[in-house]
Amino acid sequence: MPTELEELVEFLHSPQAMIRAIALQNLVGFSSGSQNTIFLQDNLRPIKDLQALVHTPDPSIAKDALTILTNMSEYIKIRKMLAENKSFVNHVIQSIIKPNEPNVDLYCVLLANIAKDDAVTSIFQIKAAQTSTDLKSPLAVDQLVDCFVKGAEKKLNKHATFDYLAFVFADISRLNEGRKYFSTAQTYDNVVPLSKLLVFTEYENPVRRAGVASTIKNTLFELSEHINILDRESVNILPYLLLPLAGPEDIPMEELDELPEELQLLPPDKARESDNEILCVHVESLVLLGSTLYGRDFMRNTGVYPIIRELHLAVEDDNVREICERFVQLIMADEPGKSVSEQRLQITAQEEEETAPLEVIL
Repeated sequence: MPTELEELVEFLHSPQAMIRAIALQNLVGFSSGSQNTIFLQDNLRPIKDLQALVHTPDPSIAKDALTILTNMSEYIKIRKMLAENKSFVNHVIQSIIKPNEPNVDLYCVLLANIAKDDAVTSIFQIKAAQTSTDLKSPLAVDQLVDCFVKGAEKKLNKHATFDYLAFVFADISRLNEGRKYFSTAQTYDNVVPLSKLLVFTEYENPVRRAGVASTIKNTLFELSEHINILDRESVNILPYLLLPLAGPEDIPMEELDELPEELQLLPPDKARESDNEILCVHVESLVLLGSTLYGRDFMRNTGVYPIIRELHLAVEDDNVREICERFVQLIMADEPGKSVSEQRLQITAQEEEETAPLEVIL
């Protein structure tokens, strides 16, 4: 005999809209915790019903369906099912971009979960309507980046902050297509997408800081782009990695002069990144930059060492200290061989000796 919950789930498939809506409203609370297995019955038909309900013009019904799908996407098979449904992924993205859509932030969370499946590569082929003068590219992925940058603090949509797009970017940047995208200037504005995200390494919102830190780290696995990413006239990534690591400590003048200008006049109450996991990710990014001779020499000549030294002294966390020590061993080692200028054109993953692999943030 079916349980009451199982019967309630069956009503999601009812031909009557009112019955579907009532069932949905009563089922939301069961989408997290051990009872959420009720949505796995009948060869995942409830998940298919929920995908259809997301398309409803009633925002409250769509919100409940989105909430359940978001919670259920903890299951790998459901993430895969959603990610492989290109029509559904397209709907999610178009809804995020849609002006005044009330459920944008929930769509962003769902997309962040979907992006953990490799099938999300379809995102790079999706085209989007240009619904706002702030979104000029015909490609959906470009519009998502611009929504994230221009839409912070509800500046594009009064219902949305777009914060959780940071985790979408973190997940798609673990893929080859994503790393190439974030490290390559786009034709519609001739700007490298990664450079648009860097300002958020010291942003107030921790979701943005964490997602952007992981996106940076994952993109830096594209070793062939390190010269451009380090170039002060291009992406100029180094100050944005060092600023979250810097605290209020006094650095001797002779060392201070070697630092990027952005770090030479910091206030005496400068606050260091408070999240130790984010600190680790930023130092791991520096280690990745040091996986090429050019990157190591660049950082030696830009005074990175004192920032890491002070970080190691100030933060009492074993993981932070371990990665700081690893960076110091890398950057302070003697370098036999060629000069920086001789190495400039030889930075490829195949030709350069790399450091030990780092786990890509998933």
